[in-house]
Amino acid sequence: MWGIIPAAGNGTRIQPLAFSKELLPVGSRIDPNGVERPRAVSEYLIERMVKGGATKICFVISPSKSDIVSYYGGGIGRVDTAFVVQPQAAGLCDALFRACPLVARDEPVLIGLPDTIWFPDDGLARLPDDGLSFLCFPVDRPELFDAVAMDGDGAVEEIQVKQEGARSNWVWGAFKMPGHVFHDLYRLWCEPGRGDEYIGTLVNAWLARGNRAVGVKAGESYVDVGTLGGYRSAIQLLARTGAPAIRAA
Repeated sequence: MWGIIPAAGNGTRIQPLAFSKELLPVGSRIDPNGVERPRAVSEYLIERMVKGGATKICFVISPSKSDIVSYYGGGIGRVDTAFVVQPQAAGLCDALFRACPLVARDEPVLIGLPDTIWFPDDGLARLPDDGLSFLCFPVDRPELFDAVAMDGDGAVEEIQVKQEGARSNWVWGAFKMPGHVFHDLYRLWCEPGRGDEYIGTLVNAWLARGNRAVGVKAGESYVDVGTLGGYRSAIQLLARTGAPAIRAA
């Protein structure tokens, strides 16, 4: 199972940094020698992907992000890593679909954002294997995220992308799908007149063609660490949950 991590963004909301935002230290981990070291924010997502079943991690990076290759290029424990390049910033969909050549139609795909921290850490393991599903979290200001409007059975009716007056306070924090759905979404994205920037608008068009997605309200807390305020909130969240330092493999 692939875990795809879009890591090509410039991180303008939290600059200036001397390194890629995905390597921003948040919390700590214990290395194999028993030494406590700072933990990169993206390690939280990787940990959650591995708990969700990922055996391979693909980072989508910009040409300037060689520090991510240096940090993760040796693999992550027993999980192999791959890197593909998004030549220029062109939105989330463009970044994700750069990984299409790596993904077989019969293998599942996990997707998450590397500058987020969320609980429960086994949330991805709660998503079904047989279709497109979103791991959803309750937030106070859904207009800052992609709100997931669902019916009573959890079927997704619409993804409301950063929309004022969103009719749901549940937002997606990560999602899962079979490889064939990933490729179907890519083909739709390639159609003339599309080229969506956001995954939400693409999924809405896919749903309008009679396809189905589900939202799973298993999320408890979600923090976007891409701003200074979010960074402070992440530190508070880790302290509040009593999240232990993680021993690196």
